[in-house]
Amino acid sequence: MGDVVENLVAVLGAKLVRTGDSVRDDEGHDESLGGASVRPLAVVIPTSSDQVASVLRVCSEQFVPVTARGSGSGLSGACVPVPGGIVVSFERMKAILEIDTVNQLAVVQPGLQLDELDAALAPHGLAYAVRPGEYSASIGGNVATNAGGMQAVKHGVTRHHVLGLELALATGELLRTGGRIVKASSGYDLTQLVIGSEGTLALVTEATLRLIPRPPHATTVLAPFATLSEVTGAVPGLVTSGLAPAIVEYIDLLTMEAIRTGKGLDLGVTEDVRSTALAYLVVRLESNRDDRLEEDVQALAELLVSLGAIDVYVLPPNAAAQLIEAREQAFWMAKASHADDIVDVAVPRAAIPALMEQARSIADAHHAWIAGCGHAGDGNVHLAVFQPDVAERKALMMELFKAALDLGGVISGEHGIGLEKKPYFLALEDPAKVALMRRIKQAFDPVGILNPGKIFDLRSDTE
Repeated sequence: MGDVVENLVAVLGAKLVRTGDSVRDDEGHDESLGGASVRPLAVVIPTSSDQVASVLRVCSEQFVPVTARGSGSGLSGACVPVPGGIVVSFERMKAILEIDTVNQLAVVQPGLQLDELDAALAPHGLAYAVRPGEYSASIGGNVATNAGGMQAVKHGVTRHHVLGLELALATGELLRTGGRIVKASSGYDLTQLVIGSEGTLALVTEATLRLIPRPPHATTVLAPFATLSEVTGAVPGLVTSGLAPAIVEYIDLLTMEAIRTGKGLDLGVTEDVRSTALAYLVVRLESNRDDRLEEDVQALAELLVSLGAIDVYVLPPNAAAQLIEAREQAFWMAKASHADDIVDVAVPRAAIPALMEQARSIADAHHAWIAGCGHAGDGNVHLAVFQPDVAERKALMMELFKAALDLGGVISGEHGIGLEKKPYFLALEDPAKVALMRRIKQAFDPVGILNPGKIFDLRSDTE
């Protein structure tokens, strides 16, 4: 293994290779709740696509596992390195290479954080529509997990906003997929194949992103409901109303109280309403015209009442911003409250009431407590599971994932499979589909060095 480090130093120079005590503690894990930290053999810090390709060439020749790392904010264990493997940190590849205002796109490197991109786009009146819960997340990490977030109900997820990629293959080749075009029907869509592959097919060294105009006017509305089932039952009518909400989030009573007290938020909800409400719906509307926005907010309020809301509150801008920020950070509240696991299943939005009812029954059967919130508009449910007994919790999780699949959903809506959900994915997913995924990985990564063990193992008999 000393030869590997020597070869990496020869390619990058000693200053771009960290080994031993110079490897940072946080480079061995992400933010997943259950995973153990793994210290890699080395961390390399390339500054160019060519250097990434050279690193992969060295590692492929010597059969050394490689795991890519952006901000390390993932929740599935997807960027946890393999013992004896290499971490490729993109901390020095975070440039905005171009902002094209005519074609409304940006060309960026994978280490760029979402908040950094947003700050650069604001003066141009443009925005990148993908807004996951952690805004310090990197573009490369978002591509790897096909990140979503609150605005997915209107704008979709990462795959809807990536026009093209530059990829470093395990064999050390660089290639480009897609580009500045919005249409392509020319062979396999390799861009979309790599998005969501969690670093198991190729390393992203550059991304061309679709941008949208930044809406000048927005209003956030808070609607309390007597039951969670009424909240989730109201969502289909809201989404199909023609109002085109940018955000449709549900927050259960326990999470809302944690947000309200923890952040000291005054949302204007009266005590009598708060004592009655068991769940809340947060809806954000955007518009280019202030007068049109006012009309839409009035229509929204009337619709929410007709759908069962106890009352409707138009939040002041500061309170709205604080509530949305707190909702985005719900995971950190769950972590601080010592949650034992996190679920991010996605189901057809009309199936959310059925899923939540089953989740309640499953939790009761396993003596667990489940609380949470979610992207109600697109069916992505986020739940914090509190059950410290490992065997009991694993049985609960298996039943909960199966319930989501039976309702036409998936195990993960945006966090990915990684290591944390891998056992459930392999137990519940169609074996033929997993076998096809293995063959695809072998085509991209012939010797199996790219993030091995994530999602599935290359050989089925090792699982």
